[in-house]
Formats: sequence, structure tokens, C-alpha cells
Amino acid sequence: MPIPMEYHHATAQFEAFMADLLDISMLATRHQGYTMLQAVLQVFRRRLTLDEAIQFANLLPAVLRAIFVSDWDTKQQVSPFLDREVMMQEVRALRHNHNLSTPSAIEDVTSAIRRHMDEEKLRAFLDRLPEGALAFWGLQA
Repeated sequence: MPIPMEYHHATAQFEAFMADLLDISMLATRHQGYTMLQAVLQVFRRRLTLDEAIQFANLLPAVLRAIFVSDWDTKQQVSPFLDREVMMQEVRALRHNHNLSTPSAIEDVTSAIRRHMDEEKLRAFLDRLPEGALAFWGLQA
């Protein structure tokens, strides 16, 4: 069997994603963008059950999928979707001494990710989640 195209082109797809993220967020470096990306993905992941998180990961391009599941404590309690500012405090807490996430980090990251995934499948997945999931991704019910 040949290497699946999503793996064969994973680096190029991730480079295109990072270019979009830096353009949207106006951050200066890939390091800043990566920390913000990782933080937002972790904040979202905390609000999913293990089964939901695996379903979501399968919607992501290969490198984003790897980032989403990295450093995961699968025994951590599921958190509810909260006020945007509370979730932004969680975003800023990751590597807080080196985290230059934008005030709109959640919107910046989710907007960039939506450009690189099937939005219909994302919406169908989010429709099955608790209230707040669609809003987290900048989508309306």
C-alpha cells in the first residue's frame, strides 16, 4: 500500500496552516504561533471525552492531529465550556512565561484550523457536543 497522501504531504500542509495562523493572528514567529495553537487545542481537548477527542482528532490534518493528542492526560476530568475569558486564561497558562497568545487566540486558531479541514464534518461533530462547542469554533447554531 502506498503512503497515504495526508502523511506524504503532512509537512507542506502544516507549513500552509502555520502561514495562515501567523497571517490571521499577526504573531511574529512560528514559535509564538505554535504555543498559541497548542494551548487552544489543549483547552478544547479538556472539554471532550476520550471518545469525542479521538473523533475530533480524526477530522484534523496529520500534524495538527499529532499536536492535539500530544502530552495528553487521558484521565483528566472533562471541563465544561465556560465564558470565553476563563478559557482564554487557560490558553495563556501554557508556558505562561513564553506565551504571547493574542487576545483573540481562540478565534485566531479555530479560524485557521477551519481553513484546513472539512467544515461540514466539523459542524456535524460539534452539533453532538454540549452547548458552547459551536461558539468555541466561531460557528452559530
